[in-house]
Amino acid sequence: MSPERKRAAVRHLQAAGMCSERRACALVGLSRSSLSYKPRVRADESALRAEIRELAQKKRRYGYRRIWWELRQLGWFVNYKRVYRLWRMEGLCLPRKRPRRRRRGPVGAVVQCATHANHVWTYDFLKDSTERGGGVRILTVVDEYTRECLAIEVARSIKARNVVEVLKWLALTRGTPDYIRSDNGPEFIAHEVGAWLEQAGCQTIFITPGSPWENPYIESFNGKFRDECLNCEVFMNLAEARTMIEAWREEYNTERPHSSLGYLTPDEFARRSAEGGGEAARCVGSGRATPSLRPHSGTATSLSL
Repeated sequence: MSPERKRAAVRHLQAAGMCSERRACALVGLSRSSLSYKPRVRADESALRAEIRELAQKKRRYGYRRIWWELRQLGWFVNYKRVYRLWRMEGLCLPRKRPRRRRRGPVGAVVQCATHANHVWTYDFLKDSTERGGGVRILTVVDEYTRECLAIEVARSIKARNVVEVLKWLALTRGTPDYIRSDNGPEFIAHEVGAWLEQAGCQTIFITPGSPWENPYIESFNGKFRDECLNCEVFMNLAEARTMIEAWREEYNTERPHSSLGYLTPDEFARRSAEGGGEAARCVGSGRATPSLRPHSGTATSLSL
């Protein structure tokens, strides 16, 4: 029970003449000294609430933690617990996701955890549609260490040769990874893709069929991509889909704070890792980043999936 409801209960008991103030406070578990407490409204409360509403309007699928970090970037030295209080008061809490059925049995560890940029890439497919009902196939490629989205290919149909073209372009602009992880989709196990990867010196890591938890990084990215982009936008045609999806990819890499990277953006984390940022260059394991009340020191925190 919240303190406000406890005070209301004490006043109700007193008004009904059921017991004394001391007895009523003891019954509801409220200190007598806090019974007459009146919270003081800070001078910047209205301005902060307006800023939170504005950010929530722009970033419709952000939770209070990312909004808190955006406020810190804008110069607000504010506690994340205060942001959470105002977030609830404004009625901005996102609807809770329907709990998934948990898989029984032990969960296998990720094979070949990435230890540096371009060490392990991962890719996968998604499906969507345009306003007129035409199907859209989407290929996403992610660097598992920096969490950068390297490419999003959007087309009506994507075959093995199209996958090779995307990989060739990324190899020219970013270099070839040591490993690439995927499921056993027909485009990924195709001879054309395997031949190019072997020629480029990239080893493949195929997950066990029906085991998406063995490829958690791309599954996590695809969930955010669908929640923050595909489910929020209506694409009139393929050209519009490509434009809007590419804009979201740029925002994801350069503006969106990533909780498993200590609320750095993937681009910023990649830059600090390239500069030899000590802790930022270590292998990112499992766990959850906890917001800090101090300015960020540039170290990376572990992944939460």
